[in-house]
Order: sequence, then structure tokens, then C-alpha cells
Amino acid sequence: MFSPQKIKVAVATYTNTIPFLTGLRDSIALHAAAEFIMDYPSACAERVIRGEADLGIIPIQALLDIPNYSIVSDYCIGSDGAVDSVFIFSDVPIEQVKVLRLDMQSKTSNGLARILLKYFWRQSVDVVMAGEADAHVLIGDRTFGQKNSHAYVYDLGACWKEFTGLPFAFAVWAANKELPESFLKDFNIALGMGVSQINRVIASLPEVDNFDYDDYLRNKLNFDLTDQKRQAIDRYLELYRTL
Repeated sequence: MFSPQKIKVAVATYTNTIPFLTGLRDSIALHAAAEFIMDYPSACAERVIRGEADLGIIPIQALLDIPNYSIVSDYCIGSDGAVDSVFIFSDVPIEQVKVLRLDMQSKTSNGLARILLKYFWRQSVDVVMAGEADAHVLIGDRTFGQKNSHAYVYDLGACWKEFTGLPFAFAVWAANKELPESFLKDFNIALGMGVSQINRVIASLPEVDNFDYDDYLRNKLNFDLTDQKRQAIDRYLELYRTL
């Protein structure tokens, strides 16, 4: 059974989670019930895997490492096509890539790049975490305004859509233990309230050259965890296991 202490929630420190964080911080019901731990996406996953947090915004690849996980909300970080913050940036056309450098802050997107290279582009490449490479995975805010700085740019949300016909869920809210139903209800309501306040979120963000927050948060990101996105999660995990 769950103890009465505060529920520890791991939240990624990227712009794509600010709508969620806005709703969570505004929720009076959660003030006494939750403690928010801020970190980058793969570190949020590690905190939940190690039991340092009770739930978090979890990259879907990391679900494989959480025994008896449960997805606890109706919301996710997703897209239905181009996402504009998850890329392979390359010096050469994708068909000529020999070495791919992964992003140390990523789990799902690293796996997605490898899946697409193997099954969509049908390329066999060496994968490294550091060092020289002719292409690299980059995710999140560090990609903002960077598309014009690279010879070849591949949006992995758009490539997944072309490959499968499905939208994608990059991360979901998942727990490593049973949590009180009353908390989960309040948590889900808070997430929805945050998503409904995109105007407020956009107004709070600093300007970035060559990047449109309005388009990103309204049109590129898609926060509802739909049945099709659940299908995409299953498809991704099935393919990831074959890598």
C-alpha cells in the first residue's frame, strides 16, 4: 500500500512539459500531496526506475525498465507528424550515414532513430554516445532555431508518421507503484488545466531566433494520449526489442 508521505513526481525541464507543470503548480489539491523533482527526460526515467520518484513523465522506451508500470493519465508528450524538437541532424544524406551519435538526454528518441534507420531507411550504421559522427540525435529545447544550421535535417515525428501512419507518444505519465485514486484524479485534472492554458505558457517564454513557440505548442505538440498513440507505443516497443 502507498504511504501518506508526499508523492514524488519527476518532471522534465523542457518547454514541452511547461503546460503540464503550469497545471500541476496551480493545483491547490496537489500542493500538500506532491513534491516535484525537475530533471531532463532520461534522468526523470532513471529516478522512477530506481524508486527515487513515484511517477514521472517517462520516455516510452524506459517503460521496459519499470516492472509493473502503469500509465496514470490521459496526457502525453506526443505529435501527429512533425514535432519540431526531435531530430537527426546530419552532414550527409541519411542514406550515406555511417556513424550516428545518440543524445545523452534521450531514451525514446535514440531508440526511434535506430528503429527508423533499420526499418524505414534500411540503413546499417554504427551507434556511439560520444565522439565523431556524421549524424547525431538531438532533442528538446537545444534544437530550437537549429534547423538552418545543418545540411540535412530529419524530424523523427514526421518520419515515424510516414513509416507507420500513426501519431507518436514520446513520453507518458507512468508510475512504479499503486497510487491513490483521489491523487490520480486530481493529477489528471491538473494536467488538463495546464494544457488548456497554452496562451499563458507562450506569453511566459523568452524569444528564440528562428523558432515559433506558438506553432510548436499549438500545432506540433499533441498532448492527448489517444488510442492511436497507445498503438504507436506498442509498435515502438515491439520494434525496439528487435534492435
